[in-house]
Amino acid sequence: MNHHQWRKSALILVCILVSCFFLASGCATSKKKASGSADGPTGPMPVYYDFGDVLVPKELKVVRKESFLFTAPELSAGVLSLKGGVDRDSLISFFEVNMVKDNWTQVSAVKTPHTMLLFKKESRWCVIEILEKTFDTRVKIWVGITLESAKSGLLKE
Repeated sequence: MNHHQWRKSALILVCILVSCFFLASGCATSKKKASGSADGPTGPMPVYYDFGDVLVPKELKVVRKESFLFTAPELSAGVLSLKGGVDRDSLISFFEVNMVKDNWTQVSAVKTPHTMLLFKKESRWCVIEILEKTFDTRVKIWVGITLESAKSGLLKE
C-alpha cells in the first residue's frame, strides 16, 4: 500500500469513527417528547389501551409480562405497564391535561425522579407511576375500584 492509499484509508476510517461518535451521542441524549394534548400536531396520536378512559402517548409500548388486567362489562381494573423514550416532564404534562379531559379529577402528585400522579372518578382510582431511566421511561398505570363501589354491589354476586 503506497502513502497516498494509506492516507485515503486513514481519512475514511476517521470519518467513520467521527460519524459513529455523533450518532451514539445523539441517541443517548435525545428522547422523544409526548405532546401535551391528544390533538397536538407533533408526533403520533395517543391511544387508549385496556382502560377506555386513560389516554396514553403512542410512543409508550405495552409491556405485557408486567401488566395485569381484569375486565368485565362494567369494569376494567389492574395495572398496565409501559415503556418508551418519552421524558418525565412531558409525560406528567400529558397525563395532567388528558386525564381531566376523560373526567378524572387529580387528587395529588409527587413529582420526583419517581413520580406518582393520583386521579379519581366516582367509583375508581388511578395511580400513574413514572420512572425515568437511562435509556427509556417506565410508566405503570394502576386502576382500581373504590371500596364504596364494592360495597354497593359492583362486585357482589
